[in-house]
Amino acid sequence: MGRERILVVDDEPGVRSMLEVILRDEGYEVASAGTGEEGARVAEEGAFDALLLDVWLPGIDGIETLARLRAKGVDTEVVMISGHGTIDTAVKATKAGAFDFVEKPLSLEKTLVVVRNALRQRHLERRNRSLLAQLSRDTEIFGESEAALRVRRAADAAAAVDASVLICGERGSGRETVARHIHAAGPRREQALVQVPCGALDAESGGTVLFGGEAVRGRLAIAERGSLFLEDVDALPVELQSRLAAWLSAHADVRVLASAAPEPDGLLQPLRAHVDVIRVAVSPLRERREDIGPLAIRFMRDLAREYGRTERKLEPEAIAALVRHDWPANVRGLRNVIERLLLLAPRDEIRLEDLPAELGGGSPPVDDLYAPFPSLEEGRRAFERYYLRRALREAGGDIEAAARRAGVSASELRAGIE
Repeated sequence: MGRERILVVDDEPGVRSMLEVILRDEGYEVASAGTGEEGARVAEEGAFDALLLDVWLPGIDGIETLARLRAKGVDTEVVMISGHGTIDTAVKATKAGAFDFVEKPLSLEKTLVVVRNALRQRHLERRNRSLLAQLSRDTEIFGESEAALRVRRAADAAAAVDASVLICGERGSGRETVARHIHAAGPRREQALVQVPCGALDAESGGTVLFGGEAVRGRLAIAERGSLFLEDVDALPVELQSRLAAWLSAHADVRVLASAAPEPDGLLQPLRAHVDVIRVAVSPLRERREDIGPLAIRFMRDLAREYGRTERKLEPEAIAALVRHDWPANVRGLRNVIERLLLLAPRDEIRLEDLPAELGGGSPPVDDLYAPFPSLEEGRRAFERYYLRRALREAGGDIEAAARRAGVSASELRAGIE
């Protein structure tokens, strides 16, 4: 399991040694450097959560080091260490992007407080980035292919009117994104969008989920005045389809958005009359291959930002292999592959051999839990990191919710995602 990582850059060996000892005693993983050049190199190569950076350094000083790191896109929280007479300089550094500063001679108590605050700020920024990225992904219909443009035009047209929409397409093709786009651009955008996974409901328990029960409020009541997204509505048990059709006949103040297979044969006519007013067809990813490369790059950028990792470059031959693949799991499958590459690939540049075997690469299939690690223990730890980070992403950056989802404590999850 990983720990929060801190880099100390100071030209005084005694200061470096003291900070390393107290920070390690606090449970942090610590590295150090004696010059700005060395500190910038180490910071660029490693994923550090905080950087303690002296203002006066041999060679390039702390402010120039900070400027280089920011120019390189390194978003580590920086705490400046200022000696006597350098307070004004340290204040300028905070304006240039440093989180805070501590003055020499160092107060160990104050230094630890500032470091904790910097790390807390980093966690908040990560969570905000995750939430913003999630919001963007949830509502943006991405792509410049004719198929993507056609879906975007149809979704925008559907959003302009307050009518029910049936979104037909294969699973993983982006039907939920289309539904969220329509809701976010429609007249009920200020109200809730309530999602119901119809394929997961059975005739008995599904009735309580939809209609509520004793001391339980159903999803339909929660969706009043807002939008109701019926995911895989054609997989809803026939008994519930009839009850839902009757409920919709008596409750006009809800907008129905539903997803279904390209040919929704399982959708019965009484319910179809309510949900199939406007239809939007979503093409599978294999029918819009020109979107695959840009979408893969977009996923890599968004996921790197969410995880606080350095973005990996997809080499041309790797992108070509992604484009050739038929993607039976569609956009969702592509995203899963990019997420795995970001977290587990052995180098910064993603080459053809780094791709899963089913894409023509040398790595195990994406659904294979076994990875090419030197030992079972190392493979287990890598998978734990992957699993916990994915739980955190799916919980929208909420540590407590992700911990409950993964069945671990919040502190274990924080340690495990690093």
